[in-house]
Amino acid sequence: MAKIISYNVNGIRSAMSKGLLDWLKASNPDIVCFQEIKAEPSQIDVSVFEKMGYEHFWYPAQKKGYSGVAVLTKIKPSHVEYGCGIEKYDAEGRILRLDFGDISVMSVYHPSGSSGEDRQAFKMVWLTDFQNYINSLKKTRSKLIISGDYNICHKPIDIHNPKSNANSSGFLPEEREWIDNFMKSGFIDSFRYFNEEPHQYSWWSFRANSRAKNLGWRIDYNLVSANMETQLKRAAILPEAKHSDHCPVLLEIDF
Repeated sequence: MAKIISYNVNGIRSAMSKGLLDWLKASNPDIVCFQEIKAEPSQIDVSVFEKMGYEHFWYPAQKKGYSGVAVLTKIKPSHVEYGCGIEKYDAEGRILRLDFGDISVMSVYHPSGSSGEDRQAFKMVWLTDFQNYINSLKKTRSKLIISGDYNICHKPIDIHNPKSNANSSGFLPEEREWIDNFMKSGFIDSFRYFNEEPHQYSWWSFRANSRAKNLGWRIDYNLVSANMETQLKRAAILPEAKHSDHCPVLLEIDF
């Protein structure tokens, strides 16, 4: 069985200064997919991960202190794929894929549209391109675990105030329709597969004491190819880990 964690750390150096390494040691996942690392490996003491038994793979953005993804793994990958081959996304370090035999694990950081109309438009084009990329990838890699920050809440249950956020980036009708169709194209929302409870979130605004009040959004997912349904064992959100404005999301799966 493999224990996989996806975690938007909102700056890995910042998260490390807040106890990320102790938490990582205690939770001991087999594979960790980080998003928004905001650093290059040369800016981090990567030996700390090696001492814990991890191989580590980094795909930072070209722009300093921005975006970027990484994967730590205790299971040796058979292949590592950096990016998706589309320059404008690869420059932002948004996709990193590790193959383990016939199973692939991806760390994906979907764009946010909350900074304005330009980035919202960029996000919508990305969503179409990402769906096409995955459709194509599935022809050769049919067992995918796509872990990451999708920057979209799927349903009203996934956001603390669906009515007042109906026009907010991350909960727009066209974004929700996209993620719904993406799941219907052959993916299981592993958390919802095991847990139908409300008030389960993975991101909270730094404003207005949102985290203490649990006024959050569930935008981080481990989506699993439907053909691996029988291998799903457990999924959870881990809100007690506080190294970021996001928290980790966990998947346990027969590998």
